[in-house]
Amino acid sequence: MATDRSYPPAPPPLRVPVADSHCHLDIGRDGAPPTVDEAIEAARAVGVETLVQIGCELASAAWAARIAADYDDIWAGVALHPNEAPRIAADPAGDLAAAYDVIDALAALPQVVAVGETGLDYFRTGAEGRDVQQASFRRHIAMAKVHGKALVIHDRDAHADVVQILDQEGAPERVVLHCYSGDAAMAVACADRGYYLSFAGTVTFANAPHLREALAITPADRVLVETDAPFLAPVPHRGRPNAPYLVPITLRAMAAVRHTTEDELAAQVMTNTAAAFRFPPSTVPKR
Repeated sequence: MATDRSYPPAPPPLRVPVADSHCHLDIGRDGAPPTVDEAIEAARAVGVETLVQIGCELASAAWAARIAADYDDIWAGVALHPNEAPRIAADPAGDLAAAYDVIDALAALPQVVAVGETGLDYFRTGAEGRDVQQASFRRHIAMAKVHGKALVIHDRDAHADVVQILDQEGAPERVVLHCYSGDAAMAVACADRGYYLSFAGTVTFANAPHLREALAITPADRVLVETDAPFLAPVPHRGRPNAPYLVPITLRAMAAVRHTTEDELAAQVMTNTAAAFRFPPSTVPKR
């Protein structure tokens, strides 16, 4: 039977506002994504009041910074994705140094609250690209520290190297492990270092008990929630396009794992997200 590729129905709204700490509003999945206005309206209707839009190659990073300047509900993260740096390096017409300069300039903007997603992805990039990935990760760590921005990490099949490089380079003050994919032991190691763990729809998947174990032992003040939209829609909509308005489904599943109420978890997550990304007071203009 073919998977339904339409956007799922909206869940019941949250009573306490929450933030989606990681989404890609510019990426379509099985068709064009909703417009920014549509995405914001749908998210607000269910209590998702703040979005962090992530750009992970030059065009999407510039787009993220632009819409974050235009919308009060949206903040931006910019970087070269771990798979993007080796691609540029392998392109005879590519200029990796110039690409870093572009990201560095975007990272200095007030509406950009994070450098990321950066990190390591050993699933899609073979051994021949790992040196470039690691060098790119180190470069982004330095950017985050120079600009005083959060560092948003993509970690796929590279847990030990991610932690080792952060230790070697000296992590920025605020580190977010996006779409956390490690086990409980790694969660302890990351929490001990003061990192934030952001959980996506994967925490609802039947084949991911290790994520629920990690979530259960993560300190309350280190937990974030995200969609990674349009990817990783939570159960019961796995396989369908994801969007920020589906955050309540993941958050409610997380509350059950942590044996707390959705209101308590939403309030904690909103506080944590503001702390992780240091959203300026509403009286401070972005532009």
